[in-house]
Amino acid sequence: MKKKIAILGSTGSIGKSTLDIIKKDKKNFEITFLSANSNYKDLVKQAIDLNAKNALIYNKNYFKKVKFLLRKTKTKVYSGNTSLSKIINKKIDYTMSCIVGLAGLQPTIDAIKISKVVAIANKETIICAWEILSKIIKKYGTKVLPVDSEHYSIMELTKNLNNSDIKEIIITASGGPFLNLPLNKFRNIKPNQAVKHPNWKMGKKISVDSSNMMNKVFELIEAFKFFDFDKKKYKIVIHPQSQVHSIIRFKNGLTKMILYDADMKIPISNTLYGLENKFPNQSKINVTLLNNLTFYDVDKKKFPSIKIIDKILNSGQAAPIIINASNEILVSLFLKGKIGFLDIVNTINNIFKDKDFKKYAKKKLKSVQDIKNIDSWARSKTISITAK
Repeated sequence: MKKKIAILGSTGSIGKSTLDIIKKDKKNFEITFLSANSNYKDLVKQAIDLNAKNALIYNKNYFKKVKFLLRKTKTKVYSGNTSLSKIINKKIDYTMSCIVGLAGLQPTIDAIKISKVVAIANKETIICAWEILSKIIKKYGTKVLPVDSEHYSIMELTKNLNNSDIKEIIITASGGPFLNLPLNKFRNIKPNQAVKHPNWKMGKKISVDSSNMMNKVFELIEAFKFFDFDKKKYKIVIHPQSQVHSIIRFKNGLTKMILYDADMKIPISNTLYGLENKFPNQSKINVTLLNNLTFYDVDKKKFPSIKIIDKILNSGQAAPIIINASNEILVSLFLKGKIGFLDIVNTINNIFKDKDFKKYAKKKLKSVQDIKNIDSWARSKTISITAK
């Protein structure tokens, strides 16, 4: 029987990688649902190529175009914030959640309710709403799997283990495009430099996050939320080759790590197939590469973002929402050339000092609306600070 698959954000890099895997094994998969924000051309092509049963374009301005282009197919077309539960009325096997930003929160909640397995590649959903998500996951008995290479590796390395078994959890970071750039040149970094990641092909926003290591700030918080391990056990280490994704030191004296090529299709295919996975075209072990794997401590003068991790984790349940929202605004302003590269982390530090920060950071999260309210405050506050 074919596995029924939904992909939230199918036109993004993770969505496309997931579909590339499925295309090579069409006989075992049925595409039940695809969604995109505004990239209607790719959405239409995907729906036609894979005979998708349903397609949703969030931007209503493109609904008529998608409807027209799919008129000769059996694909049903939806637009706006139509809930998955109104489109799919039977439990499906697998959903890939890869909508960028907090926009992916409600669709992910909807997916948890109608899916046996949800693979999450949206870190904002976890860092901002895990307290709410975890209750829904438990209620519906859904299996949720992380797709980010670091978190997938932690999951694989710590299966059936407790906090008491583990001494240290190391998340690796490539160091991005500015690892070897002299500190005195950071002030003049331009957007076109920050988006050029040396190892991964990613969107502009996540590439900027990687260039100043804000991505690792969020990944560590995501790991702390997702896994039941002490926050003090996490550490970030620079590993420029991006071959080792996580390292676990155990209290019994052993240390384990997972090594694989910088290819997101590897963790994706493992969440899709489970133990049945047989990843195609595996490259042979490159002994020369293994002999040149390097690891360094993070230079906190170059990457001061790492210093704010403890502030976020110790400021309250809603603090990650505030910092995530602020960072999204700041990265957008940087990409538009309206603020400098160093202004991103400097402004986030000013957010911590705001007189209303503690009030919002300590709020208990009971609903999606609570998250949206805090997110809205953080965005407005960030805009007002940068406007001065």
